[in-house]
Amino acid sequence: MESHDYEVIVVGAGHAGCEAALAAARMGCKTLLITLSLDGIALMPCNPSIGGPAKAQLVREIDALGGEMGINIDKARIQIRMLNTGRGPAVQAMRAQADKEVYQKEMTRTLLAQENLELLEAEVERIEADSGQVEAVVTDSGDRYRTKALVLTTGTYLKGRIIIGDISYEGGPHPLPAATKLSENLRELGFAMGRHKTGTPPRVARESIDFTRTEEQPGDDRILNFSYMSPKKKKPQVSCWLTHSTPRTHEIVMQNIHRSPLYTGVIKGTGTRYCPSFEDKVVQFADKDSHQIFIEPEGLHTDEMYIQGMNTSLPEDVQLAVLHSIPGLENARVLKRGYAIEYDYVVPSQLRLTLETREIHGLFTAGQVNGTSGYEEAAAQGLIAGINAARQVKGQEPFILKRSEAFTGVMIDDLTTKGINEPYRLLTSRAEYRLLLRQDNADLRLTRMGYQLGLVKEDRFRRLQQKVEKMAEVRQEMEEYRIKPGHPEVEALLAERDQGRLRDAVTIWELLRRPEIGMDDLVQAGLVSEEVEEEIRSQLEIECKYEGYIKKQVEQVERFERMEAKRIPEGIDYDEVPGLSNESRVKLKEVRPESIGQASRTPGVSVADVNVLLIYLEKKRRSSEHERGFAEVQGTAAGRE
Repeated sequence: MESHDYEVIVVGAGHAGCEAALAAARMGCKTLLITLSLDGIALMPCNPSIGGPAKAQLVREIDALGGEMGINIDKARIQIRMLNTGRGPAVQAMRAQADKEVYQKEMTRTLLAQENLELLEAEVERIEADSGQVEAVVTDSGDRYRTKALVLTTGTYLKGRIIIGDISYEGGPHPLPAATKLSENLRELGFAMGRHKTGTPPRVARESIDFTRTEEQPGDDRILNFSYMSPKKKKPQVSCWLTHSTPRTHEIVMQNIHRSPLYTGVIKGTGTRYCPSFEDKVVQFADKDSHQIFIEPEGLHTDEMYIQGMNTSLPEDVQLAVLHSIPGLENARVLKRGYAIEYDYVVPSQLRLTLETREIHGLFTAGQVNGTSGYEEAAAQGLIAGINAARQVKGQEPFILKRSEAFTGVMIDDLTTKGINEPYRLLTSRAEYRLLLRQDNADLRLTRMGYQLGLVKEDRFRRLQQKVEKMAEVRQEMEEYRIKPGHPEVEALLAERDQGRLRDAVTIWELLRRPEIGMDDLVQAGLVSEEVEEEIRSQLEIECKYEGYIKKQVEQVERFERMEAKRIPEGIDYDEVPGLSNESRVKLKEVRPESIGQASRTPGVSVADVNVLLIYLEKKRRSSEHERGFAEVQGTAAGRE
């Protein structure tokens, strides 16, 4: 056995592990990233895409804090679109299709070039801890790697089991192995573990698809980037394609439902409601005779096409029959079968808001090992865990994002406070302050924090400051410049939009408040300079048109912050709090909330019990102040004597 010393070790090189390792290394810690396979770094075993509602917000937040996912998808993308353009800005989101091989290669290149970071291909079989402090990991070769902080990002590999029809075998996402011993080690260390299930659809050969029977889904013409630092230039884009299942498709599924592992009891793990298997959709929505099926490329230099919307664990012969009943896929040739995968996860209510485990100091977990689903959710957790591991090593205060500051904060608060009973997927509806947490303003919200953490470089921070100053300058001009009745360009614009003539002078800002008038109109009318960047124009338009709603949410956040500021002592004994209901007492012991705000969001804790807790803490505070005052008086008197 050989021993090695590192300040931070990250186990797992998926999307969470990559962000955690880069963050720790960039913050100056000697870091080791251990992975089952160097060929599996940043693997996209399911859909090779990044973004979508709530997920795009996460990617933008990762980028604003100095993470890598946004930069990497901009390098690897082969299509990008803005979703929900007909709805409000709170739910609009970018989504990019990736060349999965390029995505992996670019992330691997970034990791290998990172100072303070080493990579190792090995299986971690055991975590060693002493007196509640993490000490080391031991690999399958028997080597021991000592560390001050450990970030566990094992994804879907813990006791992974692949299931296709009546066939099942031990394994991680195709074609990688499972991590078998670490799950039992976590149980031995005292962690409560759960079992989840996810799945993936078959991949078919591009040349076997009849695209004339499908509907083309091209990318957006305008320049879109996930990273605020990516070059603003157009890239060639490839199309995705839309088709639909048919009544015959559903008939085939129902005729073979007795062979589905979901319905025979073979699958024990819990799957997500938000991304069900195709056979589950057919059963659950029996009134529908058609479901959308998207055909998406997996890269520019591969023949594989991803059949989005057809996650399945049906037997191989049934999968083929189902595919052949769908328009455009009548002659589809399957390159890879769809499958389900079951895996163990750590129950996330055992974590602090820093993603450190409560029981073992210095042990952090992030990603699907915390019961979440999605690359973006994993990467955001990995970044936060990596930051906090590094800050703990350096003796610095933990970094916690609140629900009012970021979608990342919403997700972590949900996981640690509310717990889960299915794979967690972030949704815009989970964020009560989503109008303030838009994808377009993540840089304004979080880049300063990234700079203070040491993850955002000086040139990027200066760029943010220049943007803030320019926005303030343009807004001031718009609020001060008054347009008088008879202004030719404005009157022509109003007439074109069937609006009445101006009766009184209005500011440009007031004119923009009108639903019929947009920023581009003001540029065409010569009221706003065309030299103002589109990004700034767009954000100012949102601020203007949603000003009243934004103001209300800011007031809500202020009330929220007051509750979050009421801290709960870590060592509080809830058995000593008189008047608490038994249910609340049990839940508060389990979650160990760090503030009154978090206690109020804990399932099973009533408003009455929150008030009981507030009264108890206030009495304790006054008693403590009284004792300190008495001690000071006694000390002064003793000094005089």
